[in-house]
Amino acid sequence: MRSFTYVNGKRVAMESLTSKSLKIAAVVAFYWTISISMVFLNKYLLSSKDLKLNAPFFITWFQCVVSVLLIAFFSFLAGVIPNIVKVPPFKIDPAIIRGVLPLSLVFVSMISFNNLCLKYVGVAFYYIGRSLTTVFNVVFTYLMLGQSTSGKAIACCLVIISGFLLGVNQEGATGSLSLMGVFFGMMASACVALNSIFTKKVLPLVDNNVWRLSLYNNLNACVLFVPLIVLFGETSEVYNFPLISSSYFWCMMTVAGVCGFGIGYATGLQIQFTSPLTHNISGTAKACAQTVIACIAFSEVKPFLWWISNMVVLFGSSAYTEVKRREMKQQHELDQVKSVEKPKDEEDGPLLPQKV
Repeated sequence: MRSFTYVNGKRVAMESLTSKSLKIAAVVAFYWTISISMVFLNKYLLSSKDLKLNAPFFITWFQCVVSVLLIAFFSFLAGVIPNIVKVPPFKIDPAIIRGVLPLSLVFVSMISFNNLCLKYVGVAFYYIGRSLTTVFNVVFTYLMLGQSTSGKAIACCLVIISGFLLGVNQEGATGSLSLMGVFFGMMASACVALNSIFTKKVLPLVDNNVWRLSLYNNLNACVLFVPLIVLFGETSEVYNFPLISSSYFWCMMTVAGVCGFGIGYATGLQIQFTSPLTHNISGTAKACAQTVIACIAFSEVKPFLWWISNMVVLFGSSAYTEVKRREMKQQHELDQVKSVEKPKDEEDGPLLPQKV
């Protein structure tokens, strides 16, 4: 039996629970597929035996170029079929470019350190290597925004740090630890935390439109990566790469670029259909699944304590998310109470002189 509701005085059929659940499942599956594919593709491009292009900045630059071209394409489609594609016009404002630049510097650092981390560590260890994002988020929120964190949330961060240290120790025990990979993972974690803070500051410049933010961010990144490519000698590396004219190589590069563009869309879609909290839980669970898939795909055998370290980080991250959820709920209830309560003077009314 179908249920109905009324919107602006009109009778509208309500979506069934089954239909809603299937949509959410499809969106989560889409996010997992794009995100995991992105990690494996970048690892393949950076350190596979087939390709192994030693030019992480060039690879990341190309992905940003693909993102800009895709935004331009969807913007064109929006002009042709506006009822289906909802993307703002492809317009570039120099003032906004300058305003977004601080975020773009952090963005470039974030994706660069992500790929450098992947270059030196395996996909299985990638989750542990980048597990300190929550910790850095707490630190930067206090240093930059002056917002303190509760004792329970800090305790969760200490759990994450202990899991990270145990994971590093156990990766060393297997003989596959890369200190450079760990360093780049920590830097990537710090940049991810900074990216979220700067994104909140910059979004109003683009009318809180994620598409416009992505356009300006990737445009800036396309320019910022060029001196890095030259400085680190990647121009000669790319020029002398034996597969530079291979259609297979450019196909893989393009697919990785599409996934890089798609991850932003998939993230927004998952938050839209669920909530920021559910998105965090989904991301944590995805990272865990990614670790298992990597161990199976690359036939990696890890010691028992290595798996324990993953579970400790997973537990700490999940606990932190739950603590923040309860704190947000409590704060929301307090705000509601304050908005309902009237000031005492208003409640009692104006004092009138009494007759004697």
